[in-house]
Amino acid sequence: MDQIAVFRGNAPARIDDKARLKIPTGFRSVLEAQYGRDLFVTSLTGESVRIYPMPVWIEIERKLAQIPSTHPSRLRFFSRVNYYGQTAELDNQGRVLIHPRLRDGAAMTGEVDVFGQYDHLEVWNHERFVTQLAGDPFTDDDARALAQFGI
Repeated sequence: MDQIAVFRGNAPARIDDKARLKIPTGFRSVLEAQYGRDLFVTSLTGESVRIYPMPVWIEIERKLAQIPSTHPSRLRFFSRVNYYGQTAELDNQGRVLIHPRLRDGAAMTGEVDVFGQYDHLEVWNHERFVTQLAGDPFTDDDARALAQFGI
């Protein structure tokens, strides 16, 4: 059975003085082998950065194209991902530029955490993520909800 490579786990990283994130090696190898170097770098909330391989992002756009163009949720989604979003390409050293609007909103400076989210990466300012994690605990309700899916 063929198995698709997925992004999983967490890797610490840094944003350099030129606002570039060096994709951690384990994630970079999956990214380049499975998807190539073209990316869409965006956010829904401005609190974190989502890095989508372009083929994954194109599939999301394909699904969104099935929703009426005047649907309020579709409009809000596109407004946010386009406000924060930019196309990007992984450079030869495995770095990707985090553009100023998103870098400022998501506090992308210094130490960051890069999380595998199955088919994309999510990047958080380390201190912001630890604070968010402490304020949003995993509850018994969460466990029951996941149990309905056999997890």
